Amino acid sequence: MPCGPARGDDGGEKRTLAIVLAINLVMFVVELVAGYLADSMGLVADSLDMLADAGVYGAAWLAVGAPGRQARAARLSGVIQLALALLLVAEVLRRAFEGSAPASLLMIGVSAVALVANTVCLVLLRRHRQGGVHMQASWIFTATDVQANAGVILAGLLVRFTGSPWPDLVIGLVVCALVVQGGVRILRRVGRS
Repeated sequence: MPCGPARGDDGGEKRTLAIVLAINLVMFVVELVAGYLADSMGLVADSLDMLADAGVYGAAWLAVGAPGRQARAARLSGVIQLALALLLVAEVLRRAFEGSAPASLLMIGVSAVALVANTVCLVLLRRHRQGGVHMQASWIFTATDVQANAGVILAGLLVRFTGSPWPDLVIGLVVCALVVQGGVRILRRVGRS
């Protein structure tokens, strides 16, 4: 059975994008609050990535059924991701100089919830991943989020066992790198379409 979207599945794309948009907005708030409570750069970075992904899904939602807007939506998504990465790098540097004391158990718990949320989004988007470039962008960014969640869980474990905040700061930079990589991938894909 093919995994690609059926032709004329604009309603299915819109429904899927609305669901993943809602999931990401909720997780943005949860991770941002938890990130500040846990003093975790990994959680803050991932929360801002969730917000950027919500922007990606919103742009893709607007582009459904409008082929002329799909490339623009994907390009905007890539630019949002790259701008987010710059903000994240600045925050990591600030915390590196000012210091931080991440709460590892909160990091691990909230990241596990985010991993489940992103896995649900990935499953929902799977059917549409070979669709227009706007849907391909949504798939790429969601797959990147799953990797980032796993990284924050690992950082939480390392913070727990080493007592050092550095794993959290390093994973913050790794999340930035993943965000940049995803942004560049989709901008290249838009350039080829």
